[in-house]
Amino acid sequence: MSIESSADVVLVRQAVRQLAVELGFSLVDQTKIVTAASELARNTLIYGDGGTVKLEALEEGRRRGLRLTFEDQGPGIADIDLALKDGFTSGNGLGMGLSGTKRLVNEFNIISRVGEGTCVTITKWK
Repeated sequence: MSIESSADVVLVRQAVRQLAVELGFSLVDQTKIVTAASELARNTLIYGDGGTVKLEALEEGRRRGLRLTFEDQGPGIADIDLALKDGFTSGNGLGMGLSGTKRLVNEFNIISRVGEGTCVTITKWK
């Protein structure tokens, strides 16, 4: 899915919620993954000048999950450790975005190169 406008952020949230419901996630886990997706979609739009998200339903034995991969070709993040600290912001936010997102999911991975862009992959298991 493309993330090029605020309307796309809404569409990402809706698609993630629908897939989480289909996978049988509890209401609490639906809320967590939708909140994380919303934050990362907004970051992709605002800081990455737009990008994409890939949604994947996962199945490992009896375990089901949802993996989201957000990619942009924006300016990148110079100091990922700093960006993951509560209170850090490069904009006008509260600085809870990346660190808060990391707490909402089971797996969190971020790769960023200055001048090339950022890729954030999150996974929530049911």
